Amino acid sequence: MLKALLARAHQKHRTIGFPQQPPVLPDRLRGRPEIDVALCPKDCHVCADVCPTDAISVDEKGLRLDLGRCLFCPECVQACPEGAIRFTTEHRLAASFRDALILGDKEFQLAKALDEKSRKLFGRSLKLRQVSAGGCNGCEADVNVLNTVVFDLGRFGIQFVASPRHADGLLVTGPVTQNMELALRKTYDAVPSPKLVIAVGACAISGGPYIGHSEQRNGVGGIVPVDLLIPGCPPHPITILDGLLRLLGKMDASEGSAAGKSPG
Repeated sequence: MLKALLARAHQKHRTIGFPQQPPVLPDRLRGRPEIDVALCPKDCHVCADVCPTDAISVDEKGLRLDLGRCLFCPECVQACPEGAIRFTTEHRLAASFRDALILGDKEFQLAKALDEKSRKLFGRSLKLRQVSAGGCNGCEADVNVLNTVVFDLGRFGIQFVASPRHADGLLVTGPVTQNMELALRKTYDAVPSPKLVIAVGACAISGGPYIGHSEQRNGVGGIVPVDLLIPGCPPHPITILDGLLRLLGKMDASEGSAAGKSPG
């Protein structure tokens, strides 16, 4: 016991200050892309041509970038002759509906909190069953790290459980392969109603790099209803945590500060 206490005193406090404090993120982080429409000629399709998932499109309204398909690779940035696209370190990426992930000439809409009734049900105790529906383990790893002392997901009343019958919802990663479709449906049906579904990563939102492949279902949305979409390949743990807290109404609607104290 004495050794444990000495080790604890030596290590000091390891849990990050987020969301009460802004997250400390590396400068090289590829966060939310930013498009300078003024620099983008309408007849230029270079960035769209190099995008591996067709996340970029150009029409009469200008450039569109689908965060739900984006792998956050640097191909478009490196190819653009005008420098119209760049990655910022903005970690806030979660959205409540699919169309909100389309960047262009409109302001990005961050995820909205659940209605008051749902917040009363899930706000102080949210149990999630994680389903890896054919993922590469990238998103899964960044979800798992939320349980460590650094992020301490449990301080917000959010926990992962082994059985869907003990869960309030599902957190799904992966493109939903053909072999995992039935398992996902059965797991969803086993969760008591009312329930939530959270899609984490480009694969779970759109199929990611496997879009259009016959052996997968292009994400979760065509199989079960989705309440929260968190893009990335993989999304940073802070991005995932930010999305979860916004869903539960624990974050300000537009800022990165906490809306209130977390339970416990």
